[in-house]
Amino acid sequence: MSAPIIDGKQISKDIRAGIQQEVVRLKEHNFQPGLAVVLVGEDPASQVYVRNKEKACHDLGYYSEVHRLAADTSQEALLELVDKLNHQSNIHGILVQLPLPKHIHEKAVIDAIAVEKDVDGFHPVNVGNLVIGDDSLLPCTPAGVIELIKRAGVEIAGKHAVVIGRSNIVGKPVSLLLQRENATVTMCHSRTANIAELSRQADILVVAIGKANFIDASFVKPGAVVIDVGMNRLESGKLAGDVDFESVKQVSGPITPVPGGVGPMTITMLMQNTLVAAKRSHGLA
Repeated sequence: MSAPIIDGKQISKDIRAGIQQEVVRLKEHNFQPGLAVVLVGEDPASQVYVRNKEKACHDLGYYSEVHRLAADTSQEALLELVDKLNHQSNIHGILVQLPLPKHIHEKAVIDAIAVEKDVDGFHPVNVGNLVIGDDSLLPCTPAGVIELIKRAGVEIAGKHAVVIGRSNIVGKPVSLLLQRENATVTMCHSRTANIAELSRQADILVVAIGKANFIDASFVKPGAVVIDVGMNRLESGKLAGDVDFESVKQVSGPITPVPGGVGPMTITMLMQNTLVAAKRSHGLA
């Protein structure tokens, strides 16, 4: 019997409906959340992401600025723009779209964003607060993963969660958020010797490795929750996750599809972070 599908599109829609209500309420205080997105160069995928963020701002009633810079923009010029946005009172969130051109040092740019406007959750102070369990703006995709699990009606506390992939963007932060929810977490990566054996022990399996259809049914304990963060373009042009969906859904519990699972949640959690940052800036959080 096929597993229940965790519908990221619907869950994202539900969260955005709540955000819209908050924005209407904030307008009574004569302000609206503001998000600035900076795109350097013409990476096609990045252009799509930026357009989607711009549309989300419009749909939710946010103030939005998109700064499109040439690929040969200097690091100094980019840092000057970030500094300007740091001091701009109608901007509550700043997102510099990654990846950046090779001549720009990503860490220098991330470090330059004001902590309270770091709606990507990448600034070292926000990452540090995540590690020690203090309040912080959370990385968007990992936060979306936790929301999907919770809204699927899954109790995280006491469960064994296995995270496959140790990236700074997904693997590491999602493992910390799972621990915050009182799961016992095992992290697997490219050097893990017995990855299939460990994966089969998971009550909750989160996969973020960037290898199309890598995880098949042999990696999955019957009834386990499976969250597929992967987004891979096949030679056919179709999108595929890191999980072989057709195989795994025959044995798993609730499972996310690709597309339509984690993907829609990332921008929604970015909008949520921007709302939180805006409310904090006005003493309303």
